[in-house]
Amino acid sequence: MAKQKNPRRVGDKEARAKLRMIRISPIKLNLVAQLIRGKKVETALADLEFSHKRISGEVKKVLESAIANAENNHGLDIDSLIVSEAYVGKNFVMKRFRARARGRGARILKPFSELTIVVREQDEDVAPAPEKTEKKSEKKAEKKDAPKKAEKKKEKAA
Repeated sequence: MAKQKNPRRVGDKEARAKLRMIRISPIKLNLVAQLIRGKKVETALADLEFSHKRISGEVKKVLESAIANAENNHGLDIDSLIVSEAYVGKNFVMKRFRARARGRGARILKPFSELTIVVREQDEDVAPAPEKTEKKSEKKAEKKDAPKKAEKKKEKAA
């Protein structure tokens, strides 16, 4: 019997990269992951390049690995890639202690994390979603006009 090929864990137009055993808290790593979610790959790389967070260099390496996987393994176009998912998981926690006064000890937790980045090829014909600020400004204009409309209705009724 021939070995059956495992199904892909990501979609047809997707590629992923994963880094495990990152020596940082998942909460801190998630701050950097939030920075790149939903952005185009070029923008995400630029944001990570100029980020002041210590871990942004490692996240940049994972993103570059996901891009390389997309190009070499799945034949996707690099220019149309976006970061569709970037999520963080907990790994194990090293427990240490620090000697304190009167024979006591203080617990020190050293957490590890893992990061998964999924990039997707975006269709060219799909237009980006309109910004929310435009809708808010339209609603504000409607609210300003509402008292004037009410006055006109009262005048017509009288």
